[in-house]
Amino acid sequence: MAVSSCAAAARAFPSFECRSDADFSAGGVPRHNDVPKNSSGVRFSGKANSLNHGSSIHGGMSSLILRFPPNFVRQLSVKARRNCSNIGVAQVVAASWSNNRGSPDFTPAAAKAVDASAAAAAAAVAPVDEEVTVVAENENPACDDRNVQIEELTRGKYSSFLSSDGSIAIHAGERLGRGIVTDAITTPVVNTSAYFFKKTSELIDFKEKRHASFEYGRYGNPTTVVAEEKISALEGAESTLLMASGMCASTVMLLALVPAGGHIVTTTDCYRKTRIFIETILPKMGITATVIDPADIGALESVLKQKKVTLFFTESPTNPFLRCVDIELVSKFCHENGALVCIDGTFATPLNQKALALGADLVVHSATKYIGGHNDVLAGCISGPEKLVSVVRNLHHILGGAINPNAAYLIIRGMKTLHLRIKQQNSTAQRIAEILEAHPKVRCVYYPGLPSHPEHQLAKKQMTGFGGVVSFEVDGDLLTTAKFIDALKIPYIAPSFGGCESIVDQPAIMSYWDLSQSDRAKYGILDNLVRFSFGVEDFEDLKADILQALEAI
Repeated sequence: MAVSSCAAAARAFPSFECRSDADFSAGGVPRHNDVPKNSSGVRFSGKANSLNHGSSIHGGMSSLILRFPPNFVRQLSVKARRNCSNIGVAQVVAASWSNNRGSPDFTPAAAKAVDASAAAAAAAVAPVDEEVTVVAENENPACDDRNVQIEELTRGKYSSFLSSDGSIAIHAGERLGRGIVTDAITTPVVNTSAYFFKKTSELIDFKEKRHASFEYGRYGNPTTVVAEEKISALEGAESTLLMASGMCASTVMLLALVPAGGHIVTTTDCYRKTRIFIETILPKMGITATVIDPADIGALESVLKQKKVTLFFTESPTNPFLRCVDIELVSKFCHENGALVCIDGTFATPLNQKALALGADLVVHSATKYIGGHNDVLAGCISGPEKLVSVVRNLHHILGGAINPNAAYLIIRGMKTLHLRIKQQNSTAQRIAEILEAHPKVRCVYYPGLPSHPEHQLAKKQMTGFGGVVSFEVDGDLLTTAKFIDALKIPYIAPSFGGCESIVDQPAIMSYWDLSQSDRAKYGILDNLVRFSFGVEDFEDLKADILQALEAI
């Protein structure tokens, strides 16, 4: 196969040769200022673009953008570079290009294609205020119908052949190319703490933004980029930043976007650690907060008029009562008054709710939960326009909190079953919530999918599914509720939610045990409150387990 591949490449490209190494010495590195400007002003994302399947190697080369990742040479083993069939014609041509650009036989269209891809890599490290634009110029007008289509949003690249979130979660960031040269179906884990430069001239090119590299492990990783691209595609976001945990994403976002002396608005029901950060850490920087009910739009309008609000930040649905915020209306009022909107969509997932499409500026997730989905990884992410995400990224590079590439791989792996898991969890939670609401030993059920939920109509409008968590109050006291939980046989007693295994906890004990009963009650946390995260076990098994546990009290 190696011989036939080389022969085919040689026929297509006269300057082609199989080599054991590719020389990117000074003068051979593609320069980002050599790239022609796009007259249409379309911004190139620096990621691979879909190719028209009708393109041929000969006639369509003028419209192809070949995948030419940064650090191409060091990512290929010597064996792979010698075996043309293992690396593919595109990479071989890219390697050959560096030594043969001056050759009279070198194909101009191939040069432009590789230049475009190299410029795309440079775009990935460009500062916020610098835009890199490229266009695949076609020297043959007859081939105009085969031009690469450059999309502004990551999701757009896949929309031509993937119509569902489930397919996008599987293939985004991988199927149309990635920054790791490999013929493996799965994305490799790149375990490195730093990235080297072949010569000082290459380092200078990097510093002056003519060469792309992550430079240091805290600033990025090829495996992590794939996970980020998947999340961006699902959220319809221009950019995503993956971090070590959900709290890392939330806190760095707040520190990066809210200036000293600024004011934020948040809601009464929220994750306790987020509340603690807002109440105890932000005031040290002169940042104050107004806390409102999730549904109190009047209170939001009032504080927007009275104070210079920088940011509205809340969960939707919230933890643990699953209250919902009218994201579209909140965004409208906040934007009219110059405030940003960030929604923590962890309980919703990108499949059940599109916060950015509803008007939010940013969306945060604890990827530990549904996105990872296997109770085996810690991660957090923030998605939105590059202009805002870059501000958060710059501070993140200073503070640290970088996700390990092995953890990033687990996020990639988990997302491939996201749509299957969410479908099962949505269904189970809805059916169990209806059963619990009708049970005599349950006082109250909190679930957006129930007509009794205060924001049920809103949830129906802005969500396509209501999630896999149900909170409810048992008819009894602290000990009675603990007895019910102890009688359950399937779920684990643990914090967290969103994984394949069902999890149950009693918030009064799990999250608020350090507070007195009266102090817990101020947050609505009663002793008989239960939060149940449904996994992907069989519905009938979970139903039987819950009913037998209720009978035990």
